[in-house]
Amino acid sequence: MVLEEKIYFWLLLAIPVIVLLFLFLIFWQRRTQKKFADSSLLAYLTPHRSRFKPVLKLIVILLAIGSMVVALVNPKMGSKLETVKREGVDIVFAIDVSKSMEAEDIAPNRLEKSKQLVTQILNNLGSDRVGIIAYAGSAFPQLPITTDYAAAKMFLQALNTDMISSQGTAIGDAIDLATTYYDDEEQTNRVLFIISDGEDHEGNMENVAEKAAEEGIKIITIGVGTEKGGPIPVKRNGVVLNFKKDNAGETVITKLVPETLQEIASEANGEYIEGNSTAQVTDEVQEILQNIEKSEFEAKQFADFQSQFQWFLALGLLLLFLDIFLLERSTAWVRKLNLFNERKRKED
Repeated sequence: MVLEEKIYFWLLLAIPVIVLLFLFLIFWQRRTQKKFADSSLLAYLTPHRSRFKPVLKLIVILLAIGSMVVALVNPKMGSKLETVKREGVDIVFAIDVSKSMEAEDIAPNRLEKSKQLVTQILNNLGSDRVGIIAYAGSAFPQLPITTDYAAAKMFLQALNTDMISSQGTAIGDAIDLATTYYDDEEQTNRVLFIISDGEDHEGNMENVAEKAAEEGIKIITIGVGTEKGGPIPVKRNGVVLNFKKDNAGETVITKLVPETLQEIASEANGEYIEGNSTAQVTDEVQEILQNIEKSEFEAKQFADFQSQFQWFLALGLLLLFLDIFLLERSTAWVRKLNLFNERKRKED
């Protein structure tokens, strides 16, 4: 069930207010009646007055208000399933989360810039499926292939340089893992985006990239950072305490290595894009994807949610209608049951 307008639930706060007003009214009535006459005389003057009916009327009104509020919230339930076919490309983003991606030679830092680039690419996609891989010293599947771009953005924002304990930049492992993301039964066109500063410490990238090309995977590499480079800040609670140093005590300067990324793209029939300008990257990516032939995905089923407010609205109106016929005088057959052990008064 989906609740469309949850803000209207605040109107339910009227229920305790009405209950308090009712209790105050009962207290005031009894106090005023005692000033007028004693209880025996009041019972004689109002022989058919019910003590239960006012409470029943209150319950009916509160239920009516609750039903009306739920109608305003407009609950929706899946009423049918329909098959939808999509055409597009299977895209996997392999994002470098090694410590070198914390360098701030490109604002705000390399990793955040990578997230911005992928977010903008996602915003320009149509019906393509996407997946996300994080890698450093090893590769880690972050999001399986999906058409849920909202989920992709959520997982994207969760990426950080502490999520993979083994440090380094194993681009080859990321490419190898990406080959498992694509469904061999669906012969879709496949694209792998590698977003990195190109500092690979594992080697064997060319062979893996060539293997990926043989499986029909087009690799687009995006270089993030500058060739001048910058230090890697060591932070605590967002405050820079120091910069990463090597074994000799010298500050480590990490640099963009475009040659590595260019070589990978060349081996996999892809392209290399410089990632410093978000607008330029998104334009080039869009042009590349437009030139790739779209393939039809397997049929997907989506629930068609329909509003159910009319049922609660009808219930609320029915309760209000019933309230009209609920008089405060007691009902004859209820009096005979004597539910409250009231003694019958003798008529004069």
